[in-house]
Amino acid sequence: MNTANSKVERGLERVLFASRWLLAPFYFGMILALAVILFVFVRELATGIAHVPNVDAEDGLILALSLIDLSLTGNLVLIVMFSGYENFVSKIHTGDRENRPSWMGTIDFSGVKLKLIASIVAISGIGLLRSFLTLNDTGIPIDSRRIGWMVAIHLTFVASGILVATMDWITSKTAEHVALQPDNQ
Repeated sequence: MNTANSKVERGLERVLFASRWLLAPFYFGMILALAVILFVFVRELATGIAHVPNVDAEDGLILALSLIDLSLTGNLVLIVMFSGYENFVSKIHTGDRENRPSWMGTIDFSGVKLKLIASIVAISGIGLLRSFLTLNDTGIPIDSRRIGWMVAIHLTFVASGILVATMDWITSKTAEHVALQPDNQ
């Protein structure tokens, strides 16, 4: 009876462990999302270059902020894709240690959360700055309600980032404290 239970248990564990591969299509989808971000980046850059003769300092800054925003978004997708795959599916064997980013394999789930929220705060901040820079460019009256919501959402992201970082810090200090305690067994 015990042998039958252990066979069932081992079989169940194999199925559970193999189920991690169900995440692989998610990471493939992120590759497609990265390609879309690249397309938008190239389109923004081409549009900006086409208007270079008529670009003033503010328009140049808005173009730069748009490209930085897209770059940060691409970096974020790459970090989540690599870290998620390596943490939950399988190690990535590049075969070429020289070109492997130094952070690969070192970012755990907690690190991914912090990088994710930091990137979201940066992207939100860039979007907010872009909105402030274009307030009177269109001749359309300023929508103070929309700007207010953008600021509120950005501050929510900032507060969330601070809370996540604080929780991770507390968790790390608690883990250090528990590790220093003598065994009471």
